[in-house]
Amino acid sequence: MSLRLRTTALALGAVVALALTGCATTSNDAPASEGASADGAFPVVIEHAFGETEIPAEPERVATWGWGSTEAALALGVVPVAIGQQTYGADADGVLPWVAEKLEELGEPTPTVLTDDGETPPYEEFVEADPDVILAPFSGITEEQYELLSEIAPVVAYEGEAWTTPWQDVVRTVGTALGHADEADAVLADLDAQIAAKAEEHPELEGKTIAAVWDVAGTFYVYKAADARVEFLFGLGLENAPAVDELANGESSFYYTLSYEELDKLESDIVLSYHDTAEEAAAFLTSAPIGAIPAVARGAVAQVVGTELIAAVSPPTALSLTYGLDELVDALAIAASK
Repeated sequence: MSLRLRTTALALGAVVALALTGCATTSNDAPASEGASADGAFPVVIEHAFGETEIPAEPERVATWGWGSTEAALALGVVPVAIGQQTYGADADGVLPWVAEKLEELGEPTPTVLTDDGETPPYEEFVEADPDVILAPFSGITEEQYELLSEIAPVVAYEGEAWTTPWQDVVRTVGTALGHADEADAVLADLDAQIAAKAEEHPELEGKTIAAVWDVAGTFYVYKAADARVEFLFGLGLENAPAVDELANGESSFYYTLSYEELDKLESDIVLSYHDTAEEAAAFLTSAPIGAIPAVARGAVAQVVGTELIAAVSPPTALSLTYGLDELVDALAIAASK
């Protein structure tokens, strides 16, 4: 997987450049914008980390980059002309399964897939796609990359830190940029209702503290509350474990690494761990250093296993949430009983 998804699946988990809220801690405010009081009202001005972007008219040729914007556009019935390649949980063409399913449902061919090397956007491929907007509200583009992409088309970047935009805000931002704000609200209302229904089915999750982690290649990652995959869990009634904040070292805005010698300090009611394979998941549970984690010692561990499932919930998107929600919640409920 690329560095972006692993650090954001670690994302993604960044998917590490890269490995998903109603969610109780997710903002219900629409993305900062001006000039769009109703669907289809243009020009639209969207504020983000690098300033603001004006979209003069309803986009007809949409390009997506990063995570979640492809799904948001498709959920709104807009088929991009170009989409960012996914290297984690995707098929050989870099297309995620729920994206492929939605395209088939819409009767549309796969858009041009833009090469993602985990570092630099493929500028020439963007030029060839000839978009009139580039949607990257959950991405890791730098200010320099933003400026270069802006020479091709208006770019909608993230509002705060790279790779931390709540998944709901990704949908809202895309809806605003495409002139489909009302439709975006409807999509979110439906998904929020599904999350709320799951929370109601599992009251045992309410108030339980959680630490989301990934142990890979000799490095132990802990995800902060700012990470979209963790923030999503709060909608199920879970709370961020205080120890997650107390042990943070400022390494990143959404994750940090923890030495194996300190794992006994990672107190939480539940540990949620991510694993590419069943073998890795089994090894996690039998590892002596991992066993020092209090929740692991009690057996209060929920595991997300397999690249597709990890991608579906790390963080969820407008199309992937229902793809992995049942399995994730079932695992959390079992862990909460320990």
